[in-house]
Amino acid sequence: MRQKAFTLSVCMIAKDEENTIGRILKCASEFADEIIVVDTGSTDSTKNIAKSFTKKVFDFEWKDDFASARNFAFEKATCDFLIWLDADDFISSGNIEKIKSLKNSDIDFDVCMCKYALDIDENNIPHFVFERERILKRSQNFKWVGKVHESICPSGKIIHSDITIEHRKIKQNKPARNLKIYQKMKRENEEFSPRELYYYARELYYNNFLSSAIKNLKKFVKISNTYPPDNLSAYIMLSDCFLQKNMQKHAKKVLFECLSHHNPTSELCCKLAKIFENENKIQEAIFWYNSALICTNKSGFNSLDYASIIPYIELSKLYYRTDYQTAKQFHILAKSTAPNNKAVLYNEQFFKQ
Repeated sequence: MRQKAFTLSVCMIAKDEENTIGRILKCASEFADEIIVVDTGSTDSTKNIAKSFTKKVFDFEWKDDFASARNFAFEKATCDFLIWLDADDFISSGNIEKIKSLKNSDIDFDVCMCKYALDIDENNIPHFVFERERILKRSQNFKWVGKVHESICPSGKIIHSDITIEHRKIKQNKPARNLKIYQKMKRENEEFSPRELYYYARELYYNNFLSSAIKNLKKFVKISNTYPPDNLSAYIMLSDCFLQKNMQKHAKKVLFECLSHHNPTSELCCKLAKIFENENKIQEAIFWYNSALICTNKSGFNSLDYASIIPYIELSKLYYRTDYQTAKQFHILAKSTAPNNKAVLYNEQFFKQ
């Protein structure tokens, strides 16, 4: 058991984030004993805004390496614990109080895993929530790895908290930014770790290089002992690649292969249901959409929509002509979940008639 009240350094890297950095630094100033901002080449007022909150603003020459920049920020910190934040993050007052409470508790830990909420809609509901290694004991000398999609491998005493950091992005990253870094690594003959291979394939997919994405995803899923959520996500992405290439049989085969390695998730069930729906196999589609609603496997980077609004809407549609009352019940569930959803509003007219 450690003594109460640890000190906490906020560590952040930023570039051209004048529209959001003040928002998160205002949040951070509520609980931080020290704020470190590492600027990687801003041409706007990011640095000046940061300097209004902290004297510890440092320049770092950008090297196409996010881990290097974050490690530089960690090296500048002096407190007992470190918390990393992005310039377009936000922390609600309730979660600020949770961080303060953790600081003043006697809980002993090396890593605190916190929730990360993304893609927050107009009703303030996040569509993605997953855990990240967020608060780390400085004496453990944790290091970031990965030039892109950098991470820290948690070790030691790990606790899981309901502290939630919200990622509220205003500007979008340049679509090919991450892919260009991976392509540079390939030109320089850098050997990819399994994790880097996965994220490289993902960037190929996002940039619509489907054949190359398929090739690298197939290579990744054959590697043993990879991070299970990444392996699961790779199978689903591989299936999506085949669907976009109108290779539906291949897509379905990949999803069933995935089921031989993983327990089903809501996303996987919905993907299978849609394929069966496209094949006009309605009972099979209904089975898989209903399965999506009862899945207990929450691993991976999955949208919460697959466990609620998507199957609600699809089941309402599939039941509409054969079981009106069941269709209406699913519509009511969809309406209560996302009342402003376009499909829900459209379906509402049919049920009114």
